[in-house]
Amino acid sequence: MHKSTCRQPWTAVPSTLLLAFAVFAGSALHAESDLTPPSREYYAYVCAESEDEVALVRFGPSGIEVTKTITVGSFPAETEGPHGINISPGGRYWYVSIAHGNPFGSIHKYETGTDEWLGDVRVGMFPATLDVAATTGLLFVVNSDFYGDHVPSTISVVETSTMTEIAQFESGTMPHGARFSRDGRKLYSVNMMDDELVEIDALRFEVGRRLKLGRTAHSTSGHGDHADSPTGHGAHGQPSVEPSWVTPPTAGGLVYITALSGNAIYEVDTSAWEVSRRLETPAPGPYNAAVAPDERLLVATYKKGDSVGFWDLEEGREVARVPTTRRIPHGVAITSDGRFSLVTVEGVGGEPGVVEVYDNGAFRRVAQIDIGKQAGGIALWEPN
Repeated sequence: MHKSTCRQPWTAVPSTLLLAFAVFAGSALHAESDLTPPSREYYAYVCAESEDEVALVRFGPSGIEVTKTITVGSFPAETEGPHGINISPGGRYWYVSIAHGNPFGSIHKYETGTDEWLGDVRVGMFPATLDVAATTGLLFVVNSDFYGDHVPSTISVVETSTMTEIAQFESGTMPHGARFSRDGRKLYSVNMMDDELVEIDALRFEVGRRLKLGRTAHSTSGHGDHADSPTGHGAHGQPSVEPSWVTPPTAGGLVYITALSGNAIYEVDTSAWEVSRRLETPAPGPYNAAVAPDERLLVATYKKGDSVGFWDLEEGREVARVPTTRRIPHGVAITSDGRFSLVTVEGVGGEPGVVEVYDNGAFRRVAQIDIGKQAGGIALWEPN
């Protein structure tokens, strides 16, 4: 690891450069802002997948900087691909999925702040998104198997004190996204090639319910099967919507799912287990999303549209869209006070990845910093 000397000052990027795609239309969410600098510091751990690095980024009153880069992985001669990252409840540890393994992937555990490596465990093929239950301390990671045959894959369960895989069970074809309910009893994930949302019993280690996504939707209980969802098609033979992300449930039990090929965001009521709204996206390829703490704003990255969208959830419409500085936006995380969104952008070819910061009141980008190539997974960290 090394201390970075790269720092960018706080900047209010001129609106003439940013609002080419923006549509405000008098949204109640939009408040004119003087874009004053933040009054506190925010930290984020960010994966650079093509560099085998994790960057620790700090954003605050003095600007944005990479304070440290941590080399991750087990095989220096191989690009192993850190993909998903998350912080433990309480903030003491961070975990990263190493996706490309030999041949399997692995999960690595580090201490926040010191960034000392504490252990690892082998899991399935191409582990991606991961989350840790606040109630049990168990880590769940989806084994996405992006490069294998399109056959059902698994979710691994890891006991984090000893970094031991204690279970692995089938979820669906190319699982992605994994977020816990507040009580830690349910895990929500999507199966990209099955066009479905799954609700997982996090105590029994099994899929409880499945919900097909598309122009119409239907659910099944129990383990279900995939005979009615051939590769490339959704429910009832519809074109694939390719769900790529699911947000944690809101206080009212709503989750939001990005449909990478369906160009939509699905709102699912987990109590009724049905799609309550299908929000058509004006830009293609919604990939990742986050809901603000007040649950009024959703921020989405458009992987195929090279932009970030801001959605008023009460009105169910996009109220602003801002082009990213480079191609292929990836992850998004919203600060605990709801004021800022941090977005990762992969870049293409030999370009560095970038972390961009957006003001959620003015819908404007206010800071950015380069990191290693193919910036992807991002997790916010609040030091105690």
